[in-house]
Formats: sequence, structure tokens, C-alpha cells
Amino acid sequence: MAKVKTKEDYYLASQWTLMARKLRKHKLARVSFLILAIFYIAALFADFLAPYGLDEFDGLYRNCAPTHISYTFNGEHVGAHVYKLTKSINKQTFEVALVEDTSEYYKIKWFVHGTPYKILGFIPADLHLFGLDKGSNGGEGARIFLFGADSLGRDIFSRVLLGARISLTIPFASAIISFFLGIAIGSISGYFGGVTDIIIQRIIEVIGAVPQIPLWMALSAAIPPGISTIKMYFYMTLILSFINWTGMARTVRGKFLSLKNEDYVMAARLSGVSTWKIIWKHLVPGFMSYLIVSMTLGIPGSIVGETSMSYLGLGIKSPATSWGVLLQEASSVTDVAANPHKLIPIIFVTITVLAYNFLGDGLRDAADPYK
Repeated sequence: MAKVKTKEDYYLASQWTLMARKLRKHKLARVSFLILAIFYIAALFADFLAPYGLDEFDGLYRNCAPTHISYTFNGEHVGAHVYKLTKSINKQTFEVALVEDTSEYYKIKWFVHGTPYKILGFIPADLHLFGLDKGSNGGEGARIFLFGADSLGRDIFSRVLLGARISLTIPFASAIISFFLGIAIGSISGYFGGVTDIIIQRIIEVIGAVPQIPLWMALSAAIPPGISTIKMYFYMTLILSFINWTGMARTVRGKFLSLKNEDYVMAARLSGVSTWKIIWKHLVPGFMSYLIVSMTLGIPGSIVGETSMSYLGLGIKSPATSWGVLLQEASSVTDVAANPHKLIPIIFVTITVLAYNFLGDGLRDAADPYK
């Protein structure tokens, strides 16, 4: 009886239910979804997770390597702690280096009060996940840098978390805009055909023929100089949307060309159903799962686009931060050779792009009716 019920559930299940069942069987897609969920939650609560703010720096710790965390002090276990760094000059080479002052330790504490911030932009708070307590001898001034510090003495770990807000949301927002823009223009092109289709396809070909980097440069040149970070965020979202809608439009056009003469569409026309209702109620829902898969697979390109624009100095600029800005600060080969920890942000870009690609592959397999 249970088997019969299972079969009935399978044959009566909706397309979305079947997709969800198949997706749960795709291990890489599940892991990728979990990784992306962690990244987006971390970006949402970045102020709480980051021990320092964007404007905090200490010139003493310029280009400091990741902080060494110790657990014993003079042979006695005292818990996780760090030592304050002090400058030391090599009298033979006259090189300045940072060395640990092991005469005093600073315990790592959970839930400490620090730099003020606003939760979701309007709730004042100053609680951070972790930080340093006062020194064992009552001293202050030590710092903890999990990923090291940049050339100004700013915490790279905090900047990676805070930069994720821009690097993860701009591509997602631009993908959504491209999604709806591509559906609207592609449906018009495929459904009406004729001169309308020819004009739209030529526009798509012109946009697609221009290399992306010169196109980014041309569009970025139109952005007024000295604008706020919020406005730059808006402009970058529009630029990426303008570039990426063409692929979705062609996909929708191809689907419309194959479906617009189907019997159920002809029946809707003969029944007097309006053109826009046929498009949005009868045609688009029939392959919506395929479109969502296409959008998911397009997000990695947008992430690389935003990172590349910021890296080239065409997008977000310091003191605001994104993963591209962090990589721009590590663009010197000699600087990276001396401070390899500055390349840590590229790990997060790579993981995010791979996670979206694996999730998109899982969605594509789940949406395939022949599997």
C-alpha cells in the first residue's frame, strides 16, 4: 500500500516538487547551497562577525601576517591568546620586522563590545563575535588578524566579511534584473517575430560582439566621479544587468519560437485570450524552471564581472570595500611575494563561483525531464 501511495505521489507531484526531490539527491548541489547560505548569512551579519570596522587601522601592523594564536604561556595552559607585536630592527640589514612580545598575553574573548555599527542599517549595536581582552599585565593595544593586515594596517578578515556584502549582492541583484529584462525582451522577440525580432537580435549581436572589458570601461566612464558608494552600487548593478540580459533573451526567444505554435497556445488565441496573458500565463511558466537554472548559472559570471571591475578600478573604490577592491590592493607582484596572505580574498571568489556553478548543474539536472 505504501508503494502505491509513493507512486501516486510521484505521478501527481508538481514540477517544482520533482525538481526539489532530484536536487536533494545531488550531493555537490546540496553542499554548494550550504556554502552559499553560510556566505550570505555571514555577509548579512558581517558587522557582528568582524572584530574591526572598515575605518579601523594601525600603522604598526602594516602588512602584518596572520596572527599566531597560542594556548600556553610559560608552559601553563591559559586558553587561546595572542601576543602584542613590537617593531624590531635588524642591525645588520636595517630591516624592520614585527616580533611577538611574549612578556604579556591577550586572551581571545567571545562576544565583546567594540566598534559601533547598525544592524540592518538602523539598529545601533557594538557587540562583536570575538575580540581581545586586556593584557595579562593590564596592557592594551594588541590586535588579532586572522587573515593578516593590508598595507594600511587594516584587518583583512573584517574587510573580506564586509566586502562580501557588495561582491555577493551586486551580482545577485543584477542577475534578477537581467532575468526579468531577458524574459520581457526575449518573449517579445520570439512571439511577435518579423521586424521586431530582427531589430532585437541585431541589438543583442552588437552588445555581444563588444569585448566585456572595453564595454565595462565605456559604461564606467559614464558614471559621474566622486559619487557615493550607494550610487556606485546602483550603477554597477545596472551595468552588469545591461551586459548580461542578452543570453537570457536569446534563451527565451528560442523557447517561444518552439512553443508559440503549439495547440494549447492556438486554443488560447482562438478563445480571445490577450497576447500578454498568453505570454505570461501560458508560455513562460512552461519553462520557468529552465530559466531559473540559466539565471543561477549566470550569477558566477556576474561575480567575476564585479570583481574584475573593482580590481580594474572601474567599480567600488576604497574606503568602501569588496573582494575586487581587496585584490586590487594586492595587484603588485613584489607585494604579493612578500605578503602572500593578501591573496586570501581570491579564495572566497573561487569558492563562490564554483558553488554557484555546482548548484546550477544540480538545478539543471533536476529540471531535465528525461533524467
